[in-house]
Amino acid sequence: MRVFLTGGTGFIGQPLTKALLSRGWQVNVLVRNVDSPQGRALNKMGVQCVVGDVTDRESLRAGMSGAELVIHNAGHYEYGVDAAGRKRMQAVNVTGTENVLSLALELDIPRSVYVSSTLAFGDTGPHLRDETFERQVSCRTWYEQTKTDAHVIAQQYQQRGLPLIITCPNGVIGPNDHSPNGYFLRLYINKLMPPMAWSPGVIISWVEVHDLAEGIALAAEKGRLGETYIFAGEAISFREQLDYWARKPGALKVKFWLPSGMAAAFFWPLEPLQRLAGLPAFISRETVAAAAGNFYFSSEKAQKELGWRHCSAEEMWSNTIDAEIELQAKRQKRDLMSRLKPLALDS
Repeated sequence: MRVFLTGGTGFIGQPLTKALLSRGWQVNVLVRNVDSPQGRALNKMGVQCVVGDVTDRESLRAGMSGAELVIHNAGHYEYGVDAAGRKRMQAVNVTGTENVLSLALELDIPRSVYVSSTLAFGDTGPHLRDETFERQVSCRTWYEQTKTDAHVIAQQYQQRGLPLIITCPNGVIGPNDHSPNGYFLRLYINKLMPPMAWSPGVIISWVEVHDLAEGIALAAEKGRLGETYIFAGEAISFREQLDYWARKPGALKVKFWLPSGMAAAFFWPLEPLQRLAGLPAFISRETVAAAAGNFYFSSEKAQKELGWRHCSAEEMWSNTIDAEIELQAKRQKRDLMSRLKPLALDS
């Protein structure tokens, strides 16, 4: 199987690349820079790196031509983005999806997979939802809006006849994460997180990143064309999540639960300061808004049709924290910014 993969250098992309290679498939990965640590890591795995960018449709043509399977996983994920960040996110998440899927249709690719998000469905409320659920509330963040718009584009290409499967991960967890979860976890490990949080009763079915990678590969391998598959793990509340964290060495256990409005007011003036320090604004109003909604999804369809399985929430968080602690020890620079950022790995 000849595979063309976008987003192979990212948090989901690297374990996904390994899952595809484990099936004996030939994988070509779109990269912007083959000499980056991520590009070098992919080369060591044995893939062919193809230089291009999803925002430039013609740069995709050479790598995609002759592919038997296209997996579009590229995306820009960040909360608290400024105007320039919103423009970039729109270009990658929305225009990039249009570019990849329109070219797949033009080139008559026999099988494609788009990695969407359960954010496209929106807040579930306190009830378990599946692929038939329809959005009931407006988008809370710019990232949620762009992924919702891109999801609609993917559905339109399914209707136009593109042999396309849509996969929808719920919130994704794993070591070296660049999301707010990753940054807050590194704050915790470095004993820098204050003993306060918000939205203790919110429910989310987090999914472990390697479990997700296997799920996407299973969907690519045997998913039904024209279908959508949700990948979600065990449902827990935010309070339960932080209780799992408290079992490992780190900052003080949460003592105070703030109203979401108060947390957002506290975070607002910190957004530009984080950008000035070279960090994403993970402590932001958008982060508060994103964490104020329930994302209580079922993966029963993926389990029944694809044979997919996921680990428990306890195992997921325990392994993730242990791996983050190991990564802390590997950091050559010990300053605060270096300890908080994901570690650039080339292996």
